[in-house]
Parts: sequence; C-alpha cells; structure tokens
Amino acid sequence: MTGLDDEEYAQKGLVEPRYMGTLADRRDMNALGRVQVLRRNFRFISIVGFGCTLICTWEVILTLLAAGLTDGGTAGLIWGFIGVSIGFTLVYASIAEMASMYVTDSLLLPIRAPLINRQIGPPTAGGQYHWVSEFAPKRGQKYLSYITGWLSAMGWQCAIVSIAYLAGTIIQGLIVLNQPDYNFQRWHGTMLVIAISTFSILFNTFLAKNLPFVEGLILIIHIVGVFAIIIPLWVLAPRNNAHAVFTTFNNGGGWDNPGTATLVGLSTTITSMLGYDCSVHMSEEIKDASETLPKAMMTSVAVNGVLGFTMLVTLCFTLGEVDAILDTPTRFPFIQIFYNTTGSLAATNAMTAVLVVTLTASTITEVATASRQLWSFARDEGLPFSSFFAYVTPGWNIPLNSVMVSLVVTILLSMINIGSEVALNAVISLTITSLLSAYIISIGCVFLKRVRGEPLPHHRWSLGKFGMAVNFGALAFLCPLYIFAFFPLTTEVTVETMNWSVAMYVGIVGSATIYYLVRGRHHFIPPVTLVHRDENS
Repeated sequence: MTGLDDEEYAQKGLVEPRYMGTLADRRDMNALGRVQVLRRNFRFISIVGFGCTLICTWEVILTLLAAGLTDGGTAGLIWGFIGVSIGFTLVYASIAEMASMYVTDSLLLPIRAPLINRQIGPPTAGGQYHWVSEFAPKRGQKYLSYITGWLSAMGWQCAIVSIAYLAGTIIQGLIVLNQPDYNFQRWHGTMLVIAISTFSILFNTFLAKNLPFVEGLILIIHIVGVFAIIIPLWVLAPRNNAHAVFTTFNNGGGWDNPGTATLVGLSTTITSMLGYDCSVHMSEEIKDASETLPKAMMTSVAVNGVLGFTMLVTLCFTLGEVDAILDTPTRFPFIQIFYNTTGSLAATNAMTAVLVVTLTASTITEVATASRQLWSFARDEGLPFSSFFAYVTPGWNIPLNSVMVSLVVTILLSMINIGSEVALNAVISLTITSLLSAYIISIGCVFLKRVRGEPLPHHRWSLGKFGMAVNFGALAFLCPLYIFAFFPLTTEVTVETMNWSVAMYVGIVGSATIYYLVRGRHHFIPPVTLVHRDENS
C-alpha cells in the first residue's frame, strides 16, 4: 500500500488501486513493461454490451439492405449471412485465443524474472499489431507489426465516420418520409454526422467513467429493439413465399452469374459482422482481461449472430416488392418497409428511432475503440507526433488527445460528403479492407508458427487441438472476402459506381511504408522488444 489518496493518484497521473484490476492484470502489465494508466472498470456483461452495441449487427443489416438485395437478393442475403457468420466465428475464435495468450510461468516466478525466451501476449489495447510483433517471422517482424498498426488505426478511424454517417442519413430519410418536399442535401448529412460525433466525443470525455454502465443499458435496448421491430412486421406485413425467399437470387449489378453477384453483395453481411476485435482495444480497461475478454468476445458474436439472423429472415419474408422498396425516396428500404407495413408515420418514426439511438451508441463505442487503438500505437512511437497522441490526461485516465483527434478526423472525413458521396463511400469501404488486412496478417502469423511446430504461449482460452484448423479456416474465409471488398457493386463501372477504396488503400499503405523507411523504422518500438527488455532487466 502506498498510502496515497485518490487525489494524489490523480495528480501523479496514476490509476487508483481499485481500478488496477486483478493481480493477474497487474502482473500482465508488468510483464509487458507497461504502466496501468487507464481504469479497469469493464466487466463481463459491460464488455459484451460494448461489442454487441458497437457492431450493431441487426441495425447494420437494416441500413445496408439495398446492397444485399441488389446483388444477391433474399437468398443471397440469408445464405450469405450464414456463411459469413460461420467464417467470422472462426476469425474471432482465432483472435480470442491470441488475446488470452500469456505465460503461466510469469505467475509462478517474480515479475521481472527471466522467462527463458518465452514470448508473452496478455491483452493490450494494441491488439493485432502487438500479436504480429510477437508471432511474425523475425525478418519481417518489425515492418509487419508497423503496417498492421497503421491498418488497424486507419480502419477504426474510418469506422467512426461510417457509423455516424448511417445514423445521420437515417435521420434525413425520416425527414423525407415526414416532409416529402424536403430537399435531400449532402451537407445536411455532414452536419448531422458532426453533431453525432461531437456528442460521442463529449460522452467519451466527460462520462468515460460511466461507459460500462451505459453499455449495459444500451445492450438491453439493442436486444429489446429487435422485438419492437420484428413483432409488427410479422403481425402486419404480407408474407413472401418461403421457397422464393430461400431460393431467389438477384443479379442487379449485371455480373456473369448469381454466385459472383452474391459474393459482391456480401458487403452488407460482412459489415454487420465486422469489428468484434473492438473489445481487444479496450482490454487495458477490462478486469481480469486475459480470461474475461475471450469469453465476452465470443458471447457478443453469438448474441449478435442470433439477433442478426432473426432480423434478416423477418425482413426477407416481409419486405414486399423488392424494386418498389429499392426506389424509396428515403434512400433506406427498411424505412419504406416499416411504413408500408404499419401505414403510420408515428409507428415508422418510433421503430426507426430505435436504430438512431443504437447507432448513436455505436458511435460512442467506436470513438472509444478508435482512440485506444490510436493511443496504443502512438505509445509505441508508430505515428508522427506520437508523444501528443500517447498522452493520458492525469486524473481523467483517458487518452484525451487521441479522443479529440478522432473528432477532428471524423469531421474532416465527413466533409468529403459535401463534395462527393462517392469519395465518402470509398472512405467507408476502407474500414472493411483495413480491418480484414489486420485480421489476415495477425492470424497468418500464428498459423505459420503452428505449421512450423513452434511453441505458442499458454492461453487461458484455448482452441486446443483444433487451433490450426480454425486458423486455416479463418484465413480461407478472409482472403476471398478481402479481394471482393474492392469490387464495385455493378459491372457498369463509372466514376460514380467505381469502388475507389482500392486507390485509397494503396495510397495509405504506400505512404505508411515510405514513412516507415524514412523515419518509422528508427523510432517505432515493436511491443515484443519491450517484453524482452522487461524480462532481461
């Protein structure tokens, strides 16, 4: 015991002992050569809520329904979601195992005792780039870790504007429904994105201590909201034929065959299941992280998978005439479905308001995830002006600078929409390709170690003898998705229909590589070197 009171801890920029987590958490942080500067106030239920409400599986399926109906149709959506859910379950099982890896010897020996060249990987906010630093072949270890850090940071920053943009434009869609003479302006959407993002930033700044409690409440809304929507649809809407729902594929993009169209249209279901590694980036704020985190992550995947499938099947049976809802002036087919079903503006507004609330809550959690990822990467000197990004405000115990930078980045990206909606959509698509890349690299490194027969650290959540098969299945699933994520939605490619994310992806990865060669390789500190330094000290 140090004898310091809470105010003295705050003045020294330290976390009060009650927020330092379990003894295992403290030993893990010491083994990593890290100081606990964030509060460990997330527990199992709150971090399950964090993952469920950030990903918003059933909400995203509703908002991105048009893409899946255009390429794939109802059958493509349903069977595609089943396949994507199975594939992503393998991906997140692989990530969960990596998140739980640590060396039990470190719990049996003094904290700073040598560990005989064993690598350690307890959960840190760095996530994928930390694991790549530990598991990649030594020749490319530093660069692969660095570029994975850039991909993760880039993906999560783009994710904020993606979800805020959905919430903002849904509000515009409601205005169109209620006021048909409203002139849909892109800059209106941008202002709504800025408003939602600003609210999320303020919440993450002044109410950060209450985030776990709020996540639990939003989880309830997230689950109850499903029934508030599907019950009116099942009761009031006309039913489509089951045979048609499960066997009718659509090829609205003009591809050579329905199979290709379905793969291109998987963007809807992929987005609805992408990003459950968000919990990893909050791991330094989770109590007993190496055990709680893997269980919470897989629970979030299961809960959202069931809710998403339930919503998707309901929509496919009750959506009515596909062409009619795709041509809706609201720009969101689900709003038209709600109105066609209920015949009431009030009911449609209420049902859609559930989505606005949960997507706004998702923006709050996106900000928390993106800022922690940015802060962690800066802590390892991976960014320009790293000392600024890595600063944790004493007494607040949050990376305030990274939180505020996330707001600035979101505002700047959202302004792209004023000039070109196509360009903004490319930024949003960048979220998918960046996160898929980070998954492929990190899981690929662990898979390679298994192929080579190299020992892995002990882990409290293990895939056991199925580890190699699960890793292989995850990679076999991710690689085709990565390729199709760059495809446009139609074969008639114009400036408006082109998927420009490939140009942005190459440009950013190329710029990061150049920065690495010029400066980054001299300053970036791969996390594994800190572990070894701590072990040998």
